[in-house]
Amino acid sequence: MRETYLKRIADKLLDERLKTSGAVLIEGPKWCGKTRTATEKSKSQLYMQDPDKALGYLKAADTKPSLLLQGETPRLLDEWQTAPVLWDAVRFMVDQRGLSGQFILTGSAVPLDNAVQHTGTGRISRLTMRTMSLFESGESNGTVSLSELFDGKEEIEAISELTIEQIAFAIVRGGWPASVTDTPQNAMRHAIDYVEAIINADISRVDNIEKNPVRVRALLRSLSRNISTLATTKTIRDDIAMGDGDGLISEKTIGQYINALNRIFVTDNIPAWNPLLRSKTAIRTSSKRQFADPSIAAAVMRLSPEKLMDDFNYFGFLFESLCDRDLRVYADAMDGELFHYRDSSGLEADAVIALNDGRWAAIEIKLGTKEVEEAAKHLLALKQRVNTQKMREPAFLMIITGEGLAYQRKDGVFIVPVGCLKN
Repeated sequence: MRETYLKRIADKLLDERLKTSGAVLIEGPKWCGKTRTATEKSKSQLYMQDPDKALGYLKAADTKPSLLLQGETPRLLDEWQTAPVLWDAVRFMVDQRGLSGQFILTGSAVPLDNAVQHTGTGRISRLTMRTMSLFESGESNGTVSLSELFDGKEEIEAISELTIEQIAFAIVRGGWPASVTDTPQNAMRHAIDYVEAIINADISRVDNIEKNPVRVRALLRSLSRNISTLATTKTIRDDIAMGDGDGLISEKTIGQYINALNRIFVTDNIPAWNPLLRSKTAIRTSSKRQFADPSIAAAVMRLSPEKLMDDFNYFGFLFESLCDRDLRVYADAMDGELFHYRDSSGLEADAVIALNDGRWAAIEIKLGTKEVEEAAKHLLALKQRVNTQKMREPAFLMIITGEGLAYQRKDGVFIVPVGCLKN
């Protein structure tokens, strides 16, 4: 008997895309729930990695791919990238039928650039699916809605039931659906297995170029040590040389390996926000380094919740990673994107949600309460620095914390525990 389906924020997004596009591509890391979500919404399915049928499917794709597209719609083509010709076949079939909601494609790897002939623009809509946010896993009570704050809500009063200990567990366990529904004893094993699969198979399979597992592990350790930072490729190389003793790995090789990690959605870096400023202050353009889920870093570093709590400084970086993941899920639901901000003066905001209609909000992320005052100063300074004659005023300013109450300060800044947030 199949386990109960946990509703996802992506469900509504998929419904909307199926109404307006001939096909929808759901991309994201392996094990994040793409196939299950797509199966719930589809009326017929083609699982390309079914061991009993995979060989036959590949032969059909080589000879007459249209055969694989026959079935009640929406038809699911799971892990379509194993037969890239399916992309062009879907595009052609969508053109022929002229109907919306024909196909759902899922993939945990991006094919090589020359694997498909056409982009699919105007026919295939893309939807990124991520691991489960705390609201989706039921650990956030959802009493503070980001959408409502964007719409002008000013009064909030809420309390988070999440403890610091529970946050540490949520980080180490991750937002993998299988982990969320498993026993606490088994839940943390999924992220470890995921990391080992990356190192020993997945990273090489994406482009069929064998990668050195020792170097992949060293790279993942360095990316884990530098999570939630603006570390450059050179910084990563130097860190590997010092931390793992492999000084022979070049920046070029690191770049190739990171590109492979990007293609299988292991990394999910946060781009820099580039607003119009009142002054000529230079804006840092480096992306903030993040994994698709904070549990990847915890698994690489072999951290238990107890070990994580022993290193409160590193805990803070992984907490920021957790919040970034959740904010990305929520921003997707609001037709927005997540950025970070840092300029040459050192002024920064850990997160900026920018909606497609021009509204924006700046957010600082602080696990403890001691840094709240300084964080509020940063947000208010950023508000003053943005040229609001050419851009909108921020919809709101917020500091996300670990525990406690949700409320609005006298200066207008919202204080919201992560266990109260939803889209």
